Amino acid sequence: MLHSQTHLRSRPIQAGYLRAFEAVARHLSFRLASEEMALTQPAVSRQIQALEEEVGTPLFLRHTRAVELTTAGTLLLQAVAQALPRIDAAVHHIRQNAGRQHVSVTTFASFASMWLIPKLEAFQRDHPEIDIRIEASDAALDLDVVDVDVAVRYAPPGRVPPEARRLFGESVTPMASPWLLKSGGPIRAPEDVLRHTLIEASDAYTPHLEWLTWRRWLDSHGLQKRQPRSWLSFNYAYQMTQAALAGQGLVLARPPLVAENLARGDLVEVLPGMALRSPMAYWLLVSPRSAARPEVQAFADWLAAQAVATRSVVGEGDDPDLVNDLD
Repeated sequence: MLHSQTHLRSRPIQAGYLRAFEAVARHLSFRLASEEMALTQPAVSRQIQALEEEVGTPLFLRHTRAVELTTAGTLLLQAVAQALPRIDAAVHHIRQNAGRQHVSVTTFASFASMWLIPKLEAFQRDHPEIDIRIEASDAALDLDVVDVDVAVRYAPPGRVPPEARRLFGESVTPMASPWLLKSGGPIRAPEDVLRHTLIEASDAYTPHLEWLTWRRWLDSHGLQKRQPRSWLSFNYAYQMTQAALAGQGLVLARPPLVAENLARGDLVEVLPGMALRSPMAYWLLVSPRSAARPEVQAFADWLAAQAVATRSVVGEGDDPDLVNDLD
């Protein structure tokens, strides 16, 4: 007898019952479901009856030669049909990767897309036995709690733990594509940037990102209250860079994130020597639980070596100033 609404059970449903239910619901046949599951038809029938006992209502209408889902059965099938394949895929992934070396990395989206991902091929070529798993998120995860091995953080020196390893600092400087400069004329003085569209982050005028704004740069170079030809704003740094590469305007770029573009000549620093320092820097943190694993050590050392190359491209020395205040 099924339980009344006032006596519904609250314990979790057995997974085996759900697999039997999904098979019967998919085939609308106890016989075909039993053949698929390599069970007897009475065994499948007992599992469905037990599941109906658990949920407290019939899931199937049983006719002489057919089976039909009830409203409750249809609702349960919608959830089960999504959950079981995801569970099976997760288990398959775990089995497939059991025993393989891996390093899980968390960092913010712009750093992942603009700096880390373009370089990963070199690491994978040298270490094909190590799988890299990247979680790009602007939320700072607690390495003492989450299952992550390495984090790259973006923060001022006073807001990272003592064990953080500095990768490189940051400045902001006007950049453009060479062909935009060819078509729009040379830029020799700060006021020349006003002839162009200025590209910046749409959220740059919040207090913790003020140093990334064109307004700060313009004010610092005697152009208070002056306006450019037009403005173009984007959510993410990589979108801003793409717009600049496409010749849509000047971007106030962060050299470490566009070091590859600078090295290739895709972007040009239009007013060398007029960059503004940022109080932020990029930091490498390794989870204490993971630090002793050779694959994590290898990846952390590789990141540090890549940072040395970036510092060389952007002209930052091996022992750069740690800047705590805005210029």
